[in-house]
Amino acid sequence: MKIDYNEIIYKLKGTKVPKPVSGTLSGHAAGEPCDKHVTTLLKNKYADKVFRQYEYLNYLFTKNPDNIGVEARNALFNSPTLVFLLSRGKNATDKWSIDSPFEEKQNDTADILAVDNGFYEIIDIKTRNISKTTQPPNIISAYKLAQTCAKIIDNKEYDTFDINYIEIDWELEGNELVCKDAHHRKLFKANPSDLYINWAAAMQIQFHVVNLDQSFTGSKEKWAREYLKHFVEQAKKRSKDLIEKFVKPFEKYIK
Repeated sequence: MKIDYNEIIYKLKGTKVPKPVSGTLSGHAAGEPCDKHVTTLLKNKYADKVFRQYEYLNYLFTKNPDNIGVEARNALFNSPTLVFLLSRGKNATDKWSIDSPFEEKQNDTADILAVDNGFYEIIDIKTRNISKTTQPPNIISAYKLAQTCAKIIDNKEYDTFDINYIEIDWELEGNELVCKDAHHRKLFKANPSDLYINWAAAMQIQFHVVNLDQSFTGSKEKWAREYLKHFVEQAKKRSKDLIEKFVKPFEKYIK
């Protein structure tokens, strides 16, 4: 299975979803109906290969009832990196049961998972109200991505998963959010050194999906190493700035 993102983007344009019942048109409230709409499109096309993240965990554990406990269940991924990205905490995984399955969590890494022959397409949905000027959204923790890159290199996992972003640009028309445009980008085709890390916003990488450069042509190992170089350089600069601002002015008072 290879997802035809161009087809999905084409089908999204012009579609409508109901305005959130809460009336709130920002953040998760506005994003959720669009997110569920993309899920429906993908499930209609790719059937039993597409899941919400919690659905996949429930499916995987239900399908393998003899794998009991956190170690046995995490082993079902056959990938330490995917365990890191997709699994729930040790305690939750250990206590999971058919009678007490996982429910959706807002901080799940993937909004949508497409799984086929051991390859995982991690898909995150971002929405933008194009009638307003908005700052780029939080995409992923820079630290979490650094940990992911280290695991990719340590475990030589260069062909087990990909990370995709779909942006829906919408406008409010009456009681509906209308998709005026949509965009798809792959994280591992972006130039790692160009990724903006907002240290003041919980170390989040931020960008509008439509603006994400797709010029990187190297291997996933090279991408991981270049990102780690970028992260370390930015972290060193950040720590230097913190010392200059918050340490040096006050050191004379404690000597």
